[in-house]
Amino acid sequence: MDGVVLAGTSSGVGKTVATLATLTALEDAGYQPQPAKAGPDFIDPSHHEALVDTPSRTLDPWLAGEAGMCRTYWRGTGDICIVEGVMGLYDGTKTSTAAVAEGLDLPVVLVVDAKAGMESVAATALGFARYADRIGADIDVVGILAQRAHGGRHADGIRDALPEDLTYFGRIPPMSDLEIPDRHLGLHMGAEAGLDRDALSTAAETIDVERLVDVARTPPAVETARTTTDGSLADRRVAVARDSAFCFTYPSVLERLRAEATVEPFSPVAGDPVPDADAIYLPGGYPELYGESLEASGTLDELASRAADGVPIYGECGGLMALSESLTTTGGDTHEMAGVLPADIEMQDRYQALDHVELAAQSDSVVAGSGTHRRGHEFHYSAATLDSDASFAFEMVRGDGIDGEHDGLTEYNTVGTYCHCHGESGAFDRLLAMPSTDI
Repeated sequence: MDGVVLAGTSSGVGKTVATLATLTALEDAGYQPQPAKAGPDFIDPSHHEALVDTPSRTLDPWLAGEAGMCRTYWRGTGDICIVEGVMGLYDGTKTSTAAVAEGLDLPVVLVVDAKAGMESVAATALGFARYADRIGADIDVVGILAQRAHGGRHADGIRDALPEDLTYFGRIPPMSDLEIPDRHLGLHMGAEAGLDRDALSTAAETIDVERLVDVARTPPAVETARTTTDGSLADRRVAVARDSAFCFTYPSVLERLRAEATVEPFSPVAGDPVPDADAIYLPGGYPELYGESLEASGTLDELASRAADGVPIYGECGGLMALSESLTTTGGDTHEMAGVLPADIEMQDRYQALDHVELAAQSDSVVAGSGTHRRGHEFHYSAATLDSDASFAFEMVRGDGIDGEHDGLTEYNTVGTYCHCHGESGAFDRLLAMPSTDI
């Protein structure tokens, strides 16, 4: 599967809109595109999937390791992979778009805001292309996609100003229909606020699809199969919360779980009963938007009962919040949660943590054995007030965690983290293999 990276000059330049327009252009031209996202984000990929009905691949060498990132890429399907970058091309202390492009040996098309420039757009692109040599990175910037560029003289001026070794792949016209509303944590999810397909098709007409396909290339091949953790796991069942409150799930996680178990989805917001399962996974999302529904449903009470019975439960961020004693919104409304973990959660007006993280296990838990490390990502607007008897599974090597020094609140066979883990992290191998009476 050939691929291309769409990288920005900065955050907010319009990479997501450019990616959606490019995916639309490829579909309209008869191709089957595979979307992907550099970095740990959940929200942009939800827009990719809502548009082309294909899960977007999360490509992040910190979360998955270099080999894991390559395996994640190659588990995709389609004719051509379009990788949306993160922040600006070279930005990121642990994972940058440049690192993803270099690790996969994919060409980079630069998304440049052309609203108020022509020759300066070309100068910007040239500077980004040359900067790779300056820092010793093997990055191949092959051209630009001009964001918010008008046609006619404006587009011609940008095209004519580019040096011969940088290709003009088209433009994204300035259109009010190409704006995605946002909130805390970023844009609205794709299922909530997807862009109008007709507007995207209009924008897609200004993209040179065949030129893009011609420059795409194939990353080095890797073995995509994973060694089975335990052949006896074939009959395992894992319950996974999946609804608008628990919607931050990497496709790689579901793939890892499905490789060795039957995945049973359920909706705590809808009050679904918790499936009879050997383990339970509560991903992140927006439980703060559904506090009343979660409190009123019997699902959290069932989770508390399963936790007390020793069923292995892993809650990430939103899952941690739901497993705690209470959840208070920024409006001051407090809702009772499952009461498994000794913490009260309160939403804040600004984000409390945003970073790639590394955790060192100081005790055994359902996601790590003592002495092992886990890598992931944290991004949350909530803060936890802890009971005096709170105990943690992890010390922070990098990142803030729950109290600045630790992550992984534990009780019974339950652990809750602010850290989100990728399917290649090893966390879910442990969850799959953990018997209910092990700890």
